[in-house]
Amino acid sequence: MLSIFARNQYYQIRMLSYIIWDVRPEIFAGYSVRWYGLLFALGFLIGQYIVAWMFRTERKPEKDLEKLMIYMVVATILGARLGHCLFYQPGYYLSKPIEILKIWEGGLASHGAAIGILLALYLYARNRPGQSFLWVVDRIVVVVPWGGLLSEWAT
Repeated sequence: MLSIFARNQYYQIRMLSYIIWDVRPEIFAGYSVRWYGLLFALGFLIGQYIVAWMFRTERKPEKDLEKLMIYMVVATILGARLGHCLFYQPGYYLSKPIEILKIWEGGLASHGAAIGILLALYLYARNRPGQSFLWVVDRIVVVVPWGGLLSEWAT
């Protein structure tokens, strides 16, 4: 005789067999808008909204926020792509460097994005009085997990 726990677990596993997990990468059939790109962009939008609130409460110039977001977007994409190319297949990409530019063929590495973001935040903070590198990193570290969460949901 099965215990209540074992019987319950049996039914839970059996219910999972009815779920058919067949997610297509395109949001709409026939269009090249993909879930990954949409959620990647949504991560930046949510991050910008939260950091804008932080800048307002700390009375920092809004034009600095716009510059910061440009640094973040460019650094994330470039760092993630270069990280994938140089960490996973350096021989291939160094022999065919034009292939690095083909981001539509896939291949982004989160650790490359992290390196790119830290470098960009350093460059951003160099010329901002009252916004040291650690001050900026303190604010960005609040929103980076949202971007990671959304991009992981998409994959």
